[in-house]
Amino acid sequence: MVDSTAYVLDDQIGFVLRKATQRHIGIFAEGLAGVTTTQFAVLARLSERGPQSQNMLGRATALDGATVKGVVDRLVRDGLVTTMPDQEDRRRLIVDLTLAGRQFFHDSTPKALDISAQTLAPLSLAERDLLFELLTRLT
Repeated sequence: MVDSTAYVLDDQIGFVLRKATQRHIGIFAEGLAGVTTTQFAVLARLSERGPQSQNMLGRATALDGATVKGVVDRLVRDGLVTTMPDQEDRRRLIVDLTLAGRQFFHDSTPKALDISAQTLAPLSLAERDLLFELLTRLT
């Protein structure tokens, strides 16, 4: 029999990570209206890597198929990305930034960098580096 008092929610990594994520999402929402953190990640990957299949884009942003489809659909609706069938495999959808999407990402990058800095503000530079290193090892 397991002692249920041994499980303290505030001591669980998942709970602490979720709280940190919620804090970051709140800072992001205040600082960069119009897109979510997930939508911005998709824009960033497309800016970095260029047009790619929706499937590859999902993998490159750590999103499952259904989630990346919803994100892409919203970005298409907002005029920030476009989709087209792959010329080699018509079942595959290629996603690319529109001119407006490129401009939005370019204009938003300084604010996004500031948001990351605000998220990490309570930590020293050494602590920031250590946190990033440790979290990267967990992924």
